[in-house]
Amino acid sequence: MPKVIGLTGGIASGKSTVSELLSAHGFKIVDADIASRQAVEKGTKGLERVKEAFGEQAIDANGEMNRAYVGEVVFNQPEKRLELNEIVHPIVREIMEKEKTQYLNEGYNVIMDIPLLFENDLQDTVDEVWLVYTSESIQIDRLMERNNISMEEAKARVYSQISIDKKRRMADHEIDNRDTKLELKQNLENLLLEEGYIEPHSEDVL
Repeated sequence: MPKVIGLTGGIASGKSTVSELLSAHGFKIVDADIASRQAVEKGTKGLERVKEAFGEQAIDANGEMNRAYVGEVVFNQPEKRLELNEIVHPIVREIMEKEKTQYLNEGYNVIMDIPLLFENDLQDTVDEVWLVYTSESIQIDRLMERNNISMEEAKARVYSQISIDKKRRMADHEIDNRDTKLELKQNLENLLLEEGYIEPHSEDVL
């Protein structure tokens, strides 16, 4: 019977890379970030509700969500962040549930790629949770390099989430990404082998 696996990590832990590798192994990916963008696409009810809540400035000249403006508002006004979540989250859940059900009906194992899985208390919506693990110091270094930001900014972003070590204790399985991409690939394949998703010396998904 197909499984539903929640894939999560911390910011800059390498979750997107793992998601791509799992897709290559035949898993179907349901991505929360993609669903979040779809929820407020041009012409959607979600975007219309954002406009009602945040005003005309929330829509840019192309009729799409002005992410910079909305992002600034929710950063400075926590109550507005809650309001945005109340608009977007139910739509995101609906989109993801529809995709998940379709893939399960087709017989695929499904990866629910959810960055804030533990923060939003979604671990009970999946069969098990796989965590892409790296150290906080590596997260901070990667974030500084990737986003060209200061150490203070990087630390603030990392510390805004549940710590990666606490998530490590909460997850069912861990995929270590403290080293090279090649080692990450090997660590993932070791897990897939242990769990029976691939056969020894085979790239084929069971």
